[in-house]
Amino acid sequence: MQIRSRLAPYFQVAPLTLVFFVFFLLPIVLVVVVSFFDYQSYQILIPAFTLQNYSDVFSSNVTYRTYAITIRFCLMVWILTLVLGFTIAYFLAFHVRTLTWQIVLFLVCTIPFWTSNVIRMIAWIPLLGRNGLANAALQQLGLVEEPVEWLLYSEFSVILGYVHLYTLFMMVPIFNSMIRIDRSLLEAASDGGASGWQTLWHVIIPLCKPGLAIGSIFVLAIVMGDFVTVNVLGGGQIASVGKAIATELSYLQFPPAAANAMVLLAVVILMIVALMRIVDVRKEL
Repeated sequence: MQIRSRLAPYFQVAPLTLVFFVFFLLPIVLVVVVSFFDYQSYQILIPAFTLQNYSDVFSSNVTYRTYAITIRFCLMVWILTLVLGFTIAYFLAFHVRTLTWQIVLFLVCTIPFWTSNVIRMIAWIPLLGRNGLANAALQQLGLVEEPVEWLLYSEFSVILGYVHLYTLFMMVPIFNSMIRIDRSLLEAASDGGASGWQTLWHVIIPLCKPGLAIGSIFVLAIVMGDFVTVNVLGGGQIASVGKAIATELSYLQFPPAAANAMVLLAVVILMIVALMRIVDVRKEL
């Protein structure tokens, strides 16, 4: 009985450990192994240990420019989604009084996610295109004489698509942190003479740090690896790391794509570690 009681926790954790190994660790190990393979045009994979793939990644100026563009996208999208997500979460948590309306409005925010990413991206094309609704409205209002070209197939449209897609990923963790704040703390701050902005800055934001960190991790990690939005709204004119990897895969260049993927994974992990050093999510939760 003692042996069985000692082994019981291991048996309980075994199924999840197996799932974690098969669907997470094993694919990463395979990608690491393939990243050291050689390849040729007539032979996709040549089992051999070579550092040439990583050498090509770090010796190419295109790699650094692509990472610079992608990181710039990340920072801009992070700022925009943080402002929008925090504002919406604040409204739902502190200005919507009833739980029913909170649920209803929260479901309204999820409506865009009822369709696929590709459909949501394509939906922007007739709105932002040269002959789209936005240009037609601007011309009718007399704000422009000719259609605005940079609304579509530009960095603006890519960032707009990112914000449209990922604001909810920022909003949900922040909202979850806000609804757990003890309202008596807000009343105490008000009784102490604190203004609304002082209460927000000194009470609400510090208590929302776990949500802010988790939402930031979601947004930064997803944007770093995204290529669908860049392909659809960038019109083949905007570069990103995810798009570079997808292009290599389309040409069946699996080893360099794997090397690029591992470098991207390392960059994302470093970003997450930096966030975790600023906010210890485990301790805050």
